[in-house]
Amino acid sequence: MFSISEVYTIAPKKFSTSLQQGTYLALQQLNISFQRVDTDEAITMDDCTLINKRLNMKMVKTLFLCNRQQSSFYLFITKGDKPFRSKDFSSALNIARVSFAPEELMKEMLGTKIGAATVFSALLDKNNTVEIVFDKDVMSEEWYGCSDGTTTGYMKIKTEQIINDFLPYTNHKVSIIEV
Repeated sequence: MFSISEVYTIAPKKFSTSLQQGTYLALQQLNISFQRVDTDEAITMDDCTLINKRLNMKMVKTLFLCNRQQSSFYLFITKGDKPFRSKDFSSALNIARVSFAPEELMKEMLGTKIGAATVFSALLDKNNTVEIVFDKDVMSEEWYGCSDGTTTGYMKIKTEQIINDFLPYTNHKVSIIEV
């Protein structure tokens, strides 16, 4: 049975990664409120179904992509139930075809493992090496559900606060595409 905690509105007492700690510190500095849960390890979108119910929102799908040369990187945020098509993504940005970035680059650049990709990794991307790309459909959602940088912590935040407060704080501009 998949375990999910009660809903909390404060940061965890103990952090498992520096990204997780930085996430909650940034939210505190920006005065962004959130609701969060602790869970068993959740890696797939199917694992997120129970989390969605507990937090009364829909989890986004966050994909770490790169070109063949591994010289251009993209963090693509789309709706959790929407299929990803590399061709559509690349066409929308007018770029060469992309694929999933290797696991070792995900750990190095995003500070996460597979299943924990999150917009909060922008905190670690000081040189803006990773382009943040939002699916237009995510922008219409009131709530933004995502990982806190771990596969055992998930949160709900107002989408507008991610776009208007958090990403400017990290000095990242957002590309919005329709796929």
